Amino acid sequence: MGSTIVYSAYQTETDLLPAIKLIECDLSEPYSIYTYRFFVHQWPQLCMLAHCVDSETGKSTCVGVIICKLEPHRRRMMDTHFDDDKASLMRGYIGMVAVDKAHRKQGIGRALVVRAIEAMRRCGADEVTLEAEVENAGALAMYESLGFVREKRLFRYYISGVDAYRLKLWL
Repeated sequence: MGSTIVYSAYQTETDLLPAIKLIECDLSEPYSIYTYRFFVHQWPQLCMLAHCVDSETGKSTCVGVIICKLEPHRRRMMDTHFDDDKASLMRGYIGMVAVDKAHRKQGIGRALVVRAIEAMRRCGADEVTLEAEVENAGALAMYESLGFVREKRLFRYYISGVDAYRLKLWL
């Protein structure tokens, strides 16, 4: 009679195809299969899916995806948050977030982002960054409500010529 949203980390290549389908519908940038594989094979615990499971039939449909990574920051920047006892600053990066249009405004995107941030925190992240289109008011509001701040505007960042904001969350 209803459905439930179930969240899970990336497991196998079969998880990738429905994720790619969602991302291609939502995001303005085209990505090759190798870009997706770069993320999911190195950081599978940071790449998550949301499935809508029909309670009557048990049928599961991918309705959301987030693809992230976590690496040492390529340069040690002067940062008052930086712990001098650490060898390097660990930067999480949210590369892609997509939610099926029919399932938006239900908190799925937010839940994916929160789960990804918590997974990055458990893996030692000091900060999380991402880019969002300046015109995507809904996404910007959601990220800012989670504590992200606009670090800078990236002019003509996307292939389409649209500007982006780089957002950062200090953990």
